[in-house]
Amino acid sequence: MTAPRSANDLAQILRQARRAQRLTQAELAGRAGLQAHHISNIENGVTNPTVTTVLALLAALNLDWQIVPRDRGAAIEDIF
Repeated sequence: MTAPRSANDLAQILRQARRAQRLTQAELAGRAGLQAHHISNIENGVTNPTVTTVLALLAALNLDWQIVPRDRGAAIEDIF
């Protein structure tokens, strides 16, 4: 799986993860504290989720978010 480069890429990754766990949109919404229509809107590109919403969805899907340098040769400490 490639790194997401757009909100739509992220939405498709979240959809794939939800389906892989055999969750309905309503079940994922319940776990994340959201309404089911919000999951649908995100997955269909109707709305872009906030960072807070993405973090809630990742937690509900038991996924982690990593921030890594695009230049794999650089250490993260070198960026800051």
